[in-house]
Amino acid sequence: MAVITIFGASGATGLHACAQALEAGHTVRAADHDGDHPLQGRDDFTVHQADVLKDDLTALVDGADAVLSCLGVGNDLGTLASPPPLYSRGTDRICDAMEPAGCKRLIVISASFVEEKNRGPIWFKLPAMTGLIRVFEQMAEMEANLHKRTNLDWTAVRAGWLMEGDITRDYTVQANVIPEDMVRTRHADLAHFMLHLAEGKDWLHQTPALARPEDASATSPAAVARDMVA
Repeated sequence: MAVITIFGASGATGLHACAQALEAGHTVRAADHDGDHPLQGRDDFTVHQADVLKDDLTALVDGADAVLSCLGVGNDLGTLASPPPLYSRGTDRICDAMEPAGCKRLIVISASFVEEKNRGPIWFKLPAMTGLIRVFEQMAEMEANLHKRTNLDWTAVRAGWLMEGDITRDYTVQANVIPEDMVRTRHADLAHFMLHLAEGKDWLHQTPALARPEDASATSPAAVARDMVA
């Protein structure tokens, strides 16, 4: 079993990643801005308070077999208009800590919409693409920086529009862009795929895209409004 460091461990994807990694028998180092986690108290699970934009991250990745970055920004309109540089600068600082520590395997969250924005019904595309443009710009910068990290075994998973829901393991993975008839990706399925990547060397230095068919209500005007201003 592996030692896995998970940044953004208390976020929507990070919570699933921690739970699934523990279920698979791995030892987890959970790094989060608040230093609190609902799973803490287990011998195979340690929680560490860390600000990826300011703190020394070396001890968190030293000796880890893989690092999962589940970092994400809030989806309120104010944050989306000027998001903190978690994807760009935060990922760079994780990489800077991994290289001297000799930790090579890194899996991060990106988005299919970095490359192809023409997905989903019009009532989804207009507000979602407009509201998330700054986040997508950060992700694009993150990916460009990762391509320069030739000594790291990185993978940037390009998810669809993220949503809650139980794990299905029934998702489609293909290179770079999600299928035209799919828009959404469940946090639980994203965590499942990231953990699979952490356990091997699939998709090295690539950007696999992940999505699955969902009920039409998942891309309805009400769903857009709920997810964009919550």
